[in-house]
Amino acid sequence: MKRLGILLSGRGSNFEAIADRVADGYLEASIAVVISNRPEARGLALARERGIPAVSIPAKGLDREVYDRFLLHELHQNGVDLVCLAGYMRLLSAGFVREFANRILNIHPSLLPAFPGLDAQHQALEYGVKISGCTVHFVDEYLDAGPVLLQAAVPVYDDDTVETLSGRILKEEHRIYSEAIRIVLRGQYRIEGRRVMLK
Repeated sequence: MKRLGILLSGRGSNFEAIADRVADGYLEASIAVVISNRPEARGLALARERGIPAVSIPAKGLDREVYDRFLLHELHQNGVDLVCLAGYMRLLSAGFVREFANRILNIHPSLLPAFPGLDAQHQALEYGVKISGCTVHFVDEYLDAGPVLLQAAVPVYDDDTVETLSGRILKEEHRIYSEAIRIVLRGQYRIEGRRVMLK
């Protein structure tokens, strides 16, 4: 059975959605460890409540390469096969990405390549788009730039706020992230250049 490593920085709602799908058997995997760069992250407490190993590796004062070596050590110690970023608010170093090449997934609250980086929902509203959504992609060494695995579209309404749009996008995030993880675990894809072809 494949072992997942979840990296998060905050409330852990995507982690919870993944853990639920592991628990109900939809995902044939176990969550080996949950790691956060923030000791106070709610996601760590949620993991501990579920009996999942939860580790805080504070990032303060460490440069990215040094921090990522600590991260890699923890993931390897726990025998992690696939790394899932679930609201992890740090950029990964090129060395980290190489170590887990095509084995790191991220969920982003926009239809990439539109609105990468922080505050994607705010960016979408400011731009005036009529459709936004979310993207699960493989992680490369650039920000929100790796090959796209799955996307879901969400309408943007005239009276939307960042909160209302974020809420609708989050529902789709919870749905497609587990779907994407399942595709990867089952090897039901191939990557050609930038394109991810689903089998």
